[in-house]
Order: sequence, then structure tokens, then C-alpha cells
Amino acid sequence: MIIAAIQMVSSGDRDDNLNQAQDLLRQAAAQGAELAVLPEYFCLIGKQDGDKLAIQEPWGSGPIQQLLADTARELGIWIVGGTLPLTANLVDRVFNSTLAYDPLGQCVARYDKVHLFRFDNGVERYDESRVLEPGHTPTRFALPSRDGHVWQVGLSVCYDLRFPELYRAYAKDGVDLILVPSAFTHTTGQAHWEVLLRARAIENLSFVAAAAQGGVHPNGRQTWGQSIAIDPWGVVLGELAQGPGVVLAELDASLLRQRRTQLPALDHRVL
Repeated sequence: MIIAAIQMVSSGDRDDNLNQAQDLLRQAAAQGAELAVLPEYFCLIGKQDGDKLAIQEPWGSGPIQQLLADTARELGIWIVGGTLPLTANLVDRVFNSTLAYDPLGQCVARYDKVHLFRFDNGVERYDESRVLEPGHTPTRFALPSRDGHVWQVGLSVCYDLRFPELYRAYAKDGVDLILVPSAFTHTTGQAHWEVLLRARAIENLSFVAAAAQGGVHPNGRQTWGQSIAIDPWGVVLGELAQGPGVVLAELDASLLRQRRTQLPALDHRVL
């Protein structure tokens, strides 16, 4: 199965971001992608965290969700829109949600980001809990590919990457492809991005695809980029350092079976 991790440098203009996302999705489909993954906050990186509240949508309706559904149907591919702000339980919060659409344009899975990022090095300060309500439920979905293999896909977002227990739970449930749409800061990405992603692939003997924000945004924020696809042995299949673009990778189900047979670490779990 060919997958595409789409990299963007989103701005505070929702409609412009949606147009760019649609163009990149079309590029991915034209190159044979069966599944395309958008980055975290593909629809908006505003000047302030609270800008997300202004474009929030109720689950099931709204221009962002409509674009994802329509584009999946138009292109006949699976699309994971990761992420967009969905209305939460608290009036001053939103969920940071990943939605997966099948080629018929049906939403087949929703994952609300569980772990909320907080960082303060004296220069950069982030606290997602000021505007986000955390989710609580790991989410996976089945993706029957054209080659006949049914991929079990586990959803996660950005800061989740630092919590290996989430991914181990996915491995126990038979997940063989992990998606990590992200907007890593340049500081933390430079230090930890690739090593964490490769570790999640290796320890769970799973493919990993991470679609990222990568560049300097109009609000001055700099994201790390390096959208990447990794095989179950930790081998990088494709990556893009900075700027908008499409990272293509071919996932081989037979390689997955081979690696898990050669090194049956998942069967050796004790805890």
C-alpha cells in the first residue's frame, strides 16, 4: 500500500489552509497514494491559541469536515485529517481531533488527542490545556487495501509520541500502522522527533507515518517538519525536511509479517 504523509506550513487563514491541503491531497492521489495523512492543525495555526475556538465545528458538520469527506470521495482514497478543533464539553475549550474518512467520504474513526503538550524553557511557552479538552480513548480502524491486506491503523497526535504505553496498547490490539500527525516545535523536534518515532516503530514492530507542520508560520512559530515514514525495523522510507510537500512510502505487509516472525518480541511481553 502506498501512503502519503503531507507536510504543511499552515497559517491563520482557514480557507487558504483548506485549499492548500486539498491541492496536496490531490498530488498524493495522483502519485498513487491509497491513504493520505494531513498534519496536526492543518486547518489553522493562528496568532493565539484561542483562535481555534473561532473555527470549531460540531462533530459531523462544518466546512473542514465537509472538505475532508468530499475530497476522500472525489479522489477515492482514505484521508486522515489530523487535526481540527471539534466542539468540546466546556465552552472555552475544544477537542483536538483526528478524523479518518474512507474512499466513500464516510467518517470511520475519531480520535481526540489524549496528552496535552506543555513546555516552558524560559523563551518558548506552550500549554495546550488552556484551550483544549483532553480525550480519553485510544482509537484504531481497519483499512482494507487494494492488495487484500487489512491494515489495522492506530491514531495518535504529536505529544502522544512521548507516551509509549499508548502504542503498546495498540500493538496488543494488532495495530500494524501507527499515524502521528504533528506540529512539533523546532526545539523539541530537533532533539527528539526522529528518535521517538523510530523507537515507536521498532518496539512495536509497526509501520509509522508522521505528517508534520514544517516551517516558520505567520505568527512567528517555527515547527520542526521532517514528515516521515518508517518501517517496522526502524528504517526510514521517506522524509521531507521543511516546507509543504508530500512524502510517499510503500508499506509491504509481507515485510511486516517477516519481521514479526523473525523477532517475535510482541509475543514475549511479560507486563
